[in-house]
Amino acid sequence: MLLNEAKFGRNSSVKHRSDIAIIVNIAGQYSLSDRRNSSGERRVFACRAVNVSPRSIALACPVYGKVGDRVIAQIDHLGKLEGVITRLLEQGFVMAITASEQDRERLAAKIKWLENYKNHDTHDRRGDERVVPANPMSKLILADGKVETCLVIDISVSGAAVSSETVPEVGTVLAVGSVVGRVVRHFVGGFAVQFAERQSPYSVERMVILGA
Repeated sequence: MLLNEAKFGRNSSVKHRSDIAIIVNIAGQYSLSDRRNSSGERRVFACRAVNVSPRSIALACPVYGKVGDRVIAQIDHLGKLEGVITRLLEQGFVMAITASEQDRERLAAKIKWLENYKNHDTHDRRGDERVVPANPMSKLILADGKVETCLVIDISVSGAAVSSETVPEVGTVLAVGSVVGRVVRHFVGGFAVQFAERQSPYSVERMVILGA
């Protein structure tokens, strides 16, 4: 084995590093080439990276696109990643990462770091404590009865941060799962919902995600 490592040297190391693939749960944002706003700019949506290697990444997200669509993603701890959708999932998609071998080496090093320290999220401590749901996908129910898939970025007993295809106006009354609230703020990639009533910390995630 030592002889083989000496013979193949750096190339062997690169191949080994490029095989690293880990399960994660980290926040990010992404845009699709065919989803644009009225100004022609790419719309930005929130996402959660759930599996990553130096060659591909799986995203849980509210807007899926289609196979072949170009994607630009900005993922916490990993930085900017670009590529194309190669496979659609039930709640997202897999993107093949376009990068040079040197960039893949850098990405492999970041993934190795994540493997040791993954899921040590630092939550915003202002106001009510926010938590990141284990399953981030839910349903957004609008006043006209329209229902669409949404991604819940984080939850507290008083509200939630949400990303979806529709961006309701501030003041819009809606439900995330089975919890009613109203939109109080927009931000890049989504919007904030303030619940009509404070929820129990023991059941809020179940009610927002599962609607029960």
